[in-house]
Amino acid sequence: MAAALLVAGCNLGKKPVVPSTRWTPEEATAWYAEQGWQSGCNYVPATAINQIEMWSADTYDHAQIDKELGWAEELGFNTMRVFLSSVVWNHDAEGLKKRMDDFLDICKSHGIKPFFVFFDDCWDPESSYGPQRAPVPGKHNSGWVKDPSKSLRADTTTLFPVLEAYVKDIVGSFRNDDRVLMWDVYNEPGNGKFGNESLPLLKNAFKWAREAGNTQPLTSGIWTTDLKDLNRAQLDLSDVSSYHGYGPALVHRAAHDTLSLLGRPIFCTEYMARKFGGTFQDNLPVMRELNISAINWGFVAGKTNTNFAWDDVRPDGKEPELWFHDIIRQDGTPFSEEEIACIKQVNGVAEKTPQ
Repeated sequence: MAAALLVAGCNLGKKPVVPSTRWTPEEATAWYAEQGWQSGCNYVPATAINQIEMWSADTYDHAQIDKELGWAEELGFNTMRVFLSSVVWNHDAEGLKKRMDDFLDICKSHGIKPFFVFFDDCWDPESSYGPQRAPVPGKHNSGWVKDPSKSLRADTTTLFPVLEAYVKDIVGSFRNDDRVLMWDVYNEPGNGKFGNESLPLLKNAFKWAREAGNTQPLTSGIWTTDLKDLNRAQLDLSDVSSYHGYGPALVHRAAHDTLSLLGRPIFCTEYMARKFGGTFQDNLPVMRELNISAINWGFVAGKTNTNFAWDDVRPDGKEPELWFHDIIRQDGTPFSEEEIACIKQVNGVAEKTPQ
């Protein structure tokens, strides 16, 4: 993920290619004023290695999710970005929707309004339904999977009708659900060396969601300077603008300076990599100041191993001295008390005075 922005190569002056059903800047701004500033995490429970394990019937972990989101509530988080799985939907569509309904109930009980991600070009190229492999010790996201799998993408005539049915079923089922904040239709399109091959799926993902009658806004976050066509499409098709930024505060100031020209709400849907200077203390107050909703990567360190850095595999599995992502351990203790104090302060959580 690029540490410098991201929007430098977006060609904002070019004529946009947007459908008439896209929200106007005024509609998006009014929606955002009603929701208020959003703060949260990219969320997967510590007991799941990937999207499939989170949502499958045999491994969906109600109790763990409830416990962890209780900790999130204590920190003042009010949203979570959550990846769905077309693999689970393809094998158990009704079950997935029931578990999403349960998840949304848990979120609501903790004052959290999540949003969901449909497609993803990151990490392992192939996926399969059923039991997922165990984590590789000390390896970041050793079991996370692209969605859809790389092997399926050559035959879009077969693939796209399935993905269209998936998006329309999920959006159509929850289109009037006020527990859902919005829809993030595609995570980092073009990653994994796909490049512009991901452009047709990106455009169709927005189209399908709109045809399903979405009442919540749509977005897809720009993440690199290298994919100008994808960046342009993402910004032209999104109701609210979003981006990823894993560097220091200047990344977010640069994002704001450029994206604010579009007149739409701004979300940073991935941030916070301590190794690159993207700490809570540096990032979060600035994003609150600029009214950029802030969703960091990771919450409870678990099977995803995202407290280990992308490029630093540690086969002994020993916890790194400086965590890369994530905030707390599985026993509820924090990586850093200083970070917790910052998060609570910026999120407006009042510290209890001892009696």
